[in-house]
Amino acid sequence: MHDVLIIGAGPAGLSAANWCDELGLDTLVLEQNSETGGQLLAVHNRIENYLGLSAANGKELRDVFLRQHQESEFDLWTNVEIASLELRARRVELRSGEALNAISIIIATGVRRRRLGIPGEMEFAGRGMIESGTRDRDFFAGKDVCVIGGGDAAAENALLLSEVCPTVTMVHRGRKFSARREFSEALATNHCITVFKESQVQRIIGNDEVEAVEILRGGAIKPFQMAVQGVLVRIGVEPNTDLFRDQLTVDERGYVIVNGQQETSVTNVFAIGDVANPLAPTISGAVGAGATAAKVIASRLKH
Repeated sequence: MHDVLIIGAGPAGLSAANWCDELGLDTLVLEQNSETGGQLLAVHNRIENYLGLSAANGKELRDVFLRQHQESEFDLWTNVEIASLELRARRVELRSGEALNAISIIIATGVRRRRLGIPGEMEFAGRGMIESGTRDRDFFAGKDVCVIGGGDAAAENALLLSEVCPTVTMVHRGRKFSARREFSEALATNHCITVFKESQVQRIIGNDEVEAVEILRGGAIKPFQMAVQGVLVRIGVEPNTDLFRDQLTVDERGYVIVNGQQETSVTNVFAIGDVANPLAPTISGAVGAGATAAKVIASRLKH
């Protein structure tokens, strides 16, 4: 029996763990991946908006957080696969067969990038699928690429890739971009970028590596093929709530609904970070939410 079980070791989970440790709570953090950091590991651009410090990328900021862990006493398990989670009983069963119980549970499972779910998307992972315009731009220099999406992330990546790629084709299913005005204006004046709105990529084609995409334009009956050597998908994110969303209150997109104390609809079960913050998902917000949940739990245990 632990005081607190924290599920997820991104910025929110690590923040909650550090605060729980400082407040004298017996804390165990469970992380399904081999290393901590969550979405920080997918941030390859410089971070300048985290108060008090800057970092070259998300991994560097994660390393700063981990240095604090070296001075803490909470337990951190990685490569953990959860078989079942009973929130009202505050019980976690692992694939290894071990059962864990806690007085309080903190959900910090974050979000994941949405996928198109089309043929070729998973098959060509690592063989032409671009993870980041910042990280992968040198590898795709001189190649024609396709960027799918219409938000800030899609626009920013398209602009970055246009600096080294002969052509960048943006495919967006909507009539208008949701990207910020400065991004949209930059796209409109960039001669390397072609934009297909009200269009969809239906298939990614190739042999050993990506060779083309199949695009259906708005109003067309048949799709056409366009030769590209790289594809980047940026169509937003979705919360990692599949394991427990039927046990508590979530919104229409699956994000956990919490009150001002970060508590969910289940007593003594809290949710922090991006999994509970669809409107303003930030590193700063995640870290603050972790502190809030920890202090609320500590206050209740004292009484």
